[in-house]
Amino acid sequence: MYSVEEIKELLRAFDASKATRLSLQGENGEKLTISQETAGTPVCAPAAVPAAEQTPAQKQTAAAAPAREEAKQEEGVPVTAPMIGVFYAAPSPDKDPYVSVGSKVSKGDVLCLIEAMKLMNEVTAERSGEITAVCVDNGQVVEYGQPLFRIK
Repeated sequence: MYSVEEIKELLRAFDASKATRLSLQGENGEKLTISQETAGTPVCAPAAVPAAEQTPAQKQTAAAAPAREEAKQEEGVPVTAPMIGVFYAAPSPDKDPYVSVGSKVSKGDVLCLIEAMKLMNEVTAERSGEITAVCVDNGQVVEYGQPLFRIK
């Protein structure tokens, strides 16, 4: 499956990220799952507050949340992570991000990098359009299929 050093590197990246769960499966069926509890919530998911702790304004807002979430889903097509790894928004720490909300992209444009097993993998746009959401933070560990961006 993975060497001890590779697992240690994944654990360091996982600890430094805002991810709460990481699952890996080897070619021979071996599975490794790591979980942690955090106080934060993902950028593209609404925060849930128990109804007993909500103010009247929050209760009214919470009632409208399903409609807003449905509208958000229509604001673009998700670009998902093609692999597990560490998300990087820019080619290097001192450079500007490849894209941000409002950026116009063409099919094939580089949107971000995902580092997996010390290899940098470019994630490219599968369609032309405008970035309507960036769903992860720079340096965050992402899972396969996790939304990274939305393009409209």
